Amino acid sequence: MSNLSNAKIYGGIGALLMLVGGFIPAVGGIIPLIGLILVFIAVKNIADETNDESIFKNYLWYFVVSIIAMVVVFGIFIASFGAAGGFSILSMMQMQGGQTVNPEDITGLVGNMMDGCLAALVIGWILMIVATLFLRKSFNSIAEHTGVKLFATTGLLFFVGAITLIILIGAFILLIALILEIVAFFSLPETLPKAIPSAAES
Repeated sequence: MSNLSNAKIYGGIGALLMLVGGFIPAVGGIIPLIGLILVFIAVKNIADETNDESIFKNYLWYFVVSIIAMVVVFGIFIASFGAAGGFSILSMMQMQGGQTVNPEDITGLVGNMMDGCLAALVIGWILMIVATLFLRKSFNSIAEHTGVKLFATTGLLFFVGAITLIILIGAFILLIALILEIVAFFSLPETLPKAIPSAAES
């Protein structure tokens, strides 16, 4: 089988697993992780077939920035709620010792928690936009080499979905992008289309 044939199978199945895996709580993140690995293999096969390493490099950057976004957001959330947990324990000890807890301290803590959560969401949102920009570049290159223009549409929807995620409609756009990604991979040809010679060359 050619690299494109493998990419068609691996990418289509991988994208499908990434979509449906999130709706199966019993398996957690195992199925989406398997799907991501298969998509990685598919993108690498396409890069090798087209001799365009930027396809895989841009997809790799998309993955790396996405991981960084999740780690940063998770870290800020843990720091914010960890401080709240520490304060709660201290408050209980003070109450048991007969000391009163200053309401202003509680108000300030809640404010800091809200600020931390807001910062996490904004930073995660910005990094997600950057990540999908790399994804769009990768998919645009795939569309150019393979003639499957649906990849360009999918990349654009991922990018627009990330931008509009802050107003919630982005979640619906990202869902459509995930579905189109499956169709795009299964639409890959068996071989690369031959370049049409220009009038000057003919």
